[in-house]
Amino acid sequence: MNQISTKTQKRTRRHARIRSTIKGTEARPRVSIFKSNTELYAQLIDDTKSVTLASASTKDIKKGTLKERAVEAGKMLADKAKEKGVGTVVFDRGGFTYIGIIKDFADSARANGLAF
Repeated sequence: MNQISTKTQKRTRRHARIRSTIKGTEARPRVSIFKSNTELYAQLIDDTKSVTLASASTKDIKKGTLKERAVEAGKMLADKAKEKGVGTVVFDRGGFTYIGIIKDFADSARANGLAF
């Protein structure tokens, strides 16, 4: 078996393992997260139709630290989900560890009405 060495390759492998069990449906779409060094991106995805229902990003928010912008992006995604009539979702952390900015985003989305 080949040894996987880089951080990105390890995260990609974890994400593939997670995605093998998590599927988003129309009633309960998947919240997919991607975090770079400077930004955080999130999408509401219906995997049965392969459609993105809503998205939010820290790029849309100009002021504050990445943590503050992630909290605001969680609120934005929750508001967009409410507009689409979505209340419950499946959370896909994208292979990232559930700490720091990922956790802040998720807590913000939960506090603003998304259930997962």
